[in-house]
Amino acid sequence: MSVPRTKRHFQLIFIKPSHYDDEGYVVQRTRSSIPSSSLACIYALALDAAERKILGPNVTIDITAVDETSTRFRAKEIVAQFERHGGFGMVGLVDVTSGQFSRALDIARPLRAAGVPVVFGGFVVGDEMPSDLQTDLRQAIDMGCSLFSGDANNGRIDAMLRDAANGALQSVYNHLDSLPALEAAPSPFLPPEALKRMIDHYASFDADRGCPFQCSFCTIIDIQGRKTRRYSADDVERSIRAHYQEGVPWFFITADSFARNKDWEQILDRIILLRQRDEIALKIAVQVDVLSHEVPNFVAKAARAGVRKVFVELENSNPPCSHAARKRQNKSVEHRSMMLAWKNAGVVVYSGNILGVPNDTPEAREDKKELPIDVPGFFCYAAASSRIRRALPIRMTGPRSDDR
Repeated sequence: MSVPRTKRHFQLIFIKPSHYDDEGYVVQRTRSSIPSSSLACIYALALDAAERKILGPNVTIDITAVDETSTRFRAKEIVAQFERHGGFGMVGLVDVTSGQFSRALDIARPLRAAGVPVVFGGFVVGDEMPSDLQTDLRQAIDMGCSLFSGDANNGRIDAMLRDAANGALQSVYNHLDSLPALEAAPSPFLPPEALKRMIDHYASFDADRGCPFQCSFCTIIDIQGRKTRRYSADDVERSIRAHYQEGVPWFFITADSFARNKDWEQILDRIILLRQRDEIALKIAVQVDVLSHEVPNFVAKAARAGVRKVFVELENSNPPCSHAARKRQNKSVEHRSMMLAWKNAGVVVYSGNILGVPNDTPEAREDKKELPIDVPGFFCYAAASSRIRRALPIRMTGPRSDDR
């Protein structure tokens, strides 16, 4: 009679890095506002791989998800954890942008010194793939890290985990040339322990990926493509139910604009059904553009589905143009109309303004101060990608006819 092999535990730790402030301190808060949807996606893919026993029947995959914006990174504890399991596993740095890359390197450095396998993933990796690697990315490779670019679904995470288990991680995993469909992919999910430091215990998932627009400052099209790929209403329901069973009431639906998702009505109808038939008390925040209120019935259905907050990027319809006062006034009227439509539906309006691009003028900022914004905010695209600094002047163009 054959003797069963001893069961092994593969340590799989995903870390969403924070970033440094101007004085060199890691930016951390007691509570984070919104969890990383990328972290939820990769966790769900890894959980699916673990349930399918992709490393064999005698290997258990232990998965941990950490968002460093609200959780301290302790290299010694991770190294000790790997030592207890014979170095069997890997650490994945998830959703890394160029503004977070220096912090990601500092996270990886003590882990690599201890022999822990580390894989980088995120927009910063895809920005210069595959041939013209930035100096920073080469630092990661020289340190012994691996780079993963593109979506990890469609069996790609399986291959990477098998390589890690065999001690044969490749230097580069480049999947930018092939963008798999999202329907029937594992629905994004994060466990309660990863969400306990979120304000209101938010969960986050993306309803779609990709954008048909071709703004030169944006790296989304480099990673996610110009054609929108969508999760189905069934996928969204699975994600909501899985989180709600763990006591999560708030959801943030990430998308370049949820109103441009061709399935927005099916998804909202499904959420309305969950609220009315199953009495699931959902509260939702969504990301939309400044023209979302012009989509027939979108605002009304969103409110019925439990949307309580919307995040709007005001530059979505404000490309560089003449600084004539009349044009600025017209834009201000459009923005005011959009915000009042949401406020009249009982929805709180958050705004985001791009800083540091040519159309970020003092006049434009003054105009926005007069808008009925509930929670104003600013962000700097220049921290998101090195392409921005090379791409000026900024160009914002619409989708091609075959990409709609």
